[in-house]
Amino acid sequence: MTMMQNLAGQQNGPQHGKLAVSLPAWTYGSDELAELEYERVILPSWQFVCHISQVREAGDFATLDMMKDSVVVLRGKDGDLRAFMNVCRHRAAKLLDGSGSCKGRITCPYHGWSYDMTGELKAIPSQHTFPGVEKEKLGLKPVEMEILHGLVFIRIVPGGPSLRESFGEAADLLAPYRLEEMVPAGEPWIDTWNCNWKIAVDNNLENYHVPVGHPGYHRLLDSDLAGVINRHGVAHSVSVLKDKPSSNWAERMYQKMAPEVLEELDPETRRTWLFYSMAPNIGLDIYPDSFDIFQILPRTGTSCTMRYPVFVRPDSRGEISRERRVVQYLNQRINRQVGAEDRELCERVQLGMLSHGYEPGPLSNYEHAVVDFHNRIRAACPVVNQKQAPESGTVRRRNDALLAEDRPAA
Repeated sequence: MTMMQNLAGQQNGPQHGKLAVSLPAWTYGSDELAELEYERVILPSWQFVCHISQVREAGDFATLDMMKDSVVVLRGKDGDLRAFMNVCRHRAAKLLDGSGSCKGRITCPYHGWSYDMTGELKAIPSQHTFPGVEKEKLGLKPVEMEILHGLVFIRIVPGGPSLRESFGEAADLLAPYRLEEMVPAGEPWIDTWNCNWKIAVDNNLENYHVPVGHPGYHRLLDSDLAGVINRHGVAHSVSVLKDKPSSNWAERMYQKMAPEVLEELDPETRRTWLFYSMAPNIGLDIYPDSFDIFQILPRTGTSCTMRYPVFVRPDSRGEISRERRVVQYLNQRINRQVGAEDRELCERVQLGMLSHGYEPGPLSNYEHAVVDFHNRIRAACPVVNQKQAPESGTVRRRNDALLAEDRPAA
């Protein structure tokens, strides 16, 4: 029995019994609810910012932009990595964009307030016009941060399990892929999908749609359609390259080349793809030659932001040979098609979700991670348990009332 098979047996699998049902249709089209979910579900969760290779040297930084918030991770001159809200303490101007290197200080582009790499406020232009100002109390707001296998995550609202605790034993599956050695393939791909963020998450949480929705994957891989999930909402499934050559040339070449070219990995790892999801909105796709992060962020009731960085494996000398580039090209070609298929599927669901008379259907045992996700939404935002949408402008008030009802008496 392989380590992957043994670990899978120790995790929670699909639950049998009464059929579960999706969230009410109105919850996939409400701007008010999307804002509430952002505050109560996204902000208290771990969110991916960058790979450790992007912030290796003093002054290196990377940012993460979400619905209302921006965070910056930066390497100090002392070698420490820190995370802060990417907002000037004067009048809230955003400080840094994208990623890069900041030599010396971080200077606000609005009025010139400047901060050092520890977040301390160092200079205020015309400081004499701020009588009694205490610079030591106006440093950048720190943000909780944790690194796992070279992946840098932040959590704006602190508390709850650590990143390592959240992954638990599932993190051990990542070790053979040596993710910390990979490097960015380029700038993250960022786009808007015309669907509610939960539709995209639902899609990412199940493999039930793979045989029909992703014929390329079905030709290429033997996939576990159920997968496993732990109590913190981290799910994963294992897919293995098929021995039978695919009828598609790119898939067929990948099947042949990946096991041959990636000689530094053990033979099992060269043939195995891992698909992770982490509650509430992150997918992590691990391949022998590369990996990507699929980060789904609320935007409006019927749209979401897709953030999709890709990282590739150099060889032991830190170089990417022609053969490796071919393998990585083939992978990206295959997965670009899968991404396009996922987008079309999710936007089709959005078109049908708000149709007159639609009622949520039952969920398969293969969709047990979707059930877990919906239960997390229900716990944070109990207003979603109402079958009909609350009157416009009352979603937050109704949710607060329901939370108060569940709160134990003092």
